[in-house]
Amino acid sequence: MSAVRLIRFNLFLRAVVALLVLTAVVNPPRAQQLARAPLPFERGEELIYQAEFTRGLLRGVDVAEFHFKSTTEHVARGADDPVVLHLTGDVVSKGLFPRIAGFRFHQHVESTADAEPFTVLHTSKTEEQGKRSRVLEAVFDHKTHKVLWSELSPSPQSGAFDFTEPIQDVLTVIYYLRTQKLEPGKSFDVPLTDAGRVFRLSVAAVEEKEIDTVLGKVKAIRVEPALFGDTSLVRARGQLSIWITADDRHLPVRAQLKVDLGTFDIKLKHVSYPQPN
Repeated sequence: MSAVRLIRFNLFLRAVVALLVLTAVVNPPRAQQLARAPLPFERGEELIYQAEFTRGLLRGVDVAEFHFKSTTEHVARGADDPVVLHLTGDVVSKGLFPRIAGFRFHQHVESTADAEPFTVLHTSKTEEQGKRSRVLEAVFDHKTHKVLWSELSPSPQSGAFDFTEPIQDVLTVIYYLRTQKLEPGKSFDVPLTDAGRVFRLSVAAVEEKEIDTVLGKVKAIRVEPALFGDTSLVRARGQLSIWITADDRHLPVRAQLKVDLGTFDIKLKHVSYPQPN
């Protein structure tokens, strides 16, 4: 091979190598594009919590049970077939709560959410308080960044509101906290919508410490969502603290709610994974 041809051949090889490198950077293999760490609750999970009430001499009285469940499916919406999560939350009064508060309550929430990025797609909520019942629904359009909200009963009404990503509802926001890297001393905001209102929920990670739980001693990070205030989700005085394990599970293992009525201590009592790991 002549010197000129050898030089041209070497230049050709360099061009091919450069093209391959550029292609790998700009368009990585499909498997690499889709690879991501699964969410801690993505395989399916059931959580049961018990709430105890404390006020004055009245201590350790069971007043409510919380039940959360997550399931997963792959939905064909295009080439990527995204993972969609189905989340269910139930809070039911029990024990002496009807005597303390003067009424019974049951709140049932069903939400669907995209796993990546984690954001809500649809919400349906039923609120039962005494003899009153309220049914709400919200549909999220992530192309136009609008939520279509409706009250189905008892007073039918509807509206549309703008939102910023990644939007959450009252149920998905609990799971959203579990997707975040929580570091004591740091805080972040979460766009949140409920019952026709859209606002930003500020969440502060306060401290990390070892606590006793149904799982044994675990390291947990205490976070404080700013739920209370004139411009917040609950227009009253109060404080909420949630302890989330510092391991890969990011399990909420304990919460404490302080309101004028008294203090509610909420503890994890049971966790199970119905779907194979």
